[in-house]
Amino acid sequence: MAARQARGARLRDLDRGSRRAANGSAGTIRAGAGPVRNTRSATVGDLKDGADRRGIVGDLLRLTIAVGIGVVVVVGYATYRIWDQGERDEQRPADAIVVLGAAQYDGRPSPVFRSRLDHAIALFDAGVAPRLIVTGGKAVGDWTSEAAVARSYAVSHGVPGEAVLMEDRGRTTLESLRAVAGLMRERGLRSAVFVSEPSHMLRILRIAGDDGIAAFGSPTRSSPVAADPRRRIQATIHELAALGLLFVLGDTSPERQEPPEEPPAAGLE
Repeated sequence: MAARQARGARLRDLDRGSRRAANGSAGTIRAGAGPVRNTRSATVGDLKDGADRRGIVGDLLRLTIAVGIGVVVVVGYATYRIWDQGERDEQRPADAIVVLGAAQYDGRPSPVFRSRLDHAIALFDAGVAPRLIVTGGKAVGDWTSEAAVARSYAVSHGVPGEAVLMEDRGRTTLESLRAVAGLMRERGLRSAVFVSEPSHMLRILRIAGDDGIAAFGSPTRSSPVAADPRRRIQATIHELAALGLLFVLGDTSPERQEPPEEPPAAGLE
C-alpha cells in the first residue's frame, strides 16, 4: 500500500513539472518569440517556386531555340532562292531588254556596269528585243547619270540611238523599276528581259512582276562580282537585307542598286 502511494505521488509531481514547462514555453512565445514555421510547409513552397522558375526559363529557352531555327530556315531558303534564280538564264523574245544601273566614273561605266551593258548589247544584237532600256540616276557629286553613260556606251557599240530608252532618276532598284514600269506602260511594252548580277535577279523579278511586267532574267556571267566568291557572298548578304526590307516594309532602303564598288585605280579604265 505504501509503495503504491509513493508511485502515485511521483506521477503527480511529474505531471505538475510537465505543465510548468509547457506554461514556460507559452510564456516565452508571449514574451516575443514568434511561432516556429512549419518546416515541411516551407520546404514544399520553396520547391514549388523553384519549379515554376525553372519552367519559365525552360519555356524561354525553347522559344529562343525555335525562333533561331526559324531564322536559319528562312535565311537558308532565301539564300537558295537568290542563288538558284541567279543561275537561270531565261532570255526569250520580249518587248524590251532592261539593264540595271551600276557605278560610273566620270562618264565611264565601272567594270560591273560594263559587264551588264556588254551582255545586254549581245542580247539586243541577237534579236531578243527591239528596245534597250538603261537605268540609273546621278550619285551625289556626279555630273552625269548612270543611264546617260549606259546609253552612250550602247550607241558606241552599235545599238541605234532611237532604240535606247532611259530611266535616269532612280537611285535604288525599286525606284528604277517602278519608273521603268511606267515608261513601258506609256509605250505599250509588256514584257522585258532584265540584266544584272546573278545575286540581284530574284529581287528584280519580284519587283518587276509586282509592277505588272512579264519579267525574265538574264544575268551577266562576266561580272567581277560573279567571278569573286568573297564579293558574291557580300552581294548575297546585301540582297538578303534588301529582300527583308522589301517584304516587311514594301521598300528597299539601300541607296545603291548593288554593293558599292571600289573606284578603279587611275589609268586602269
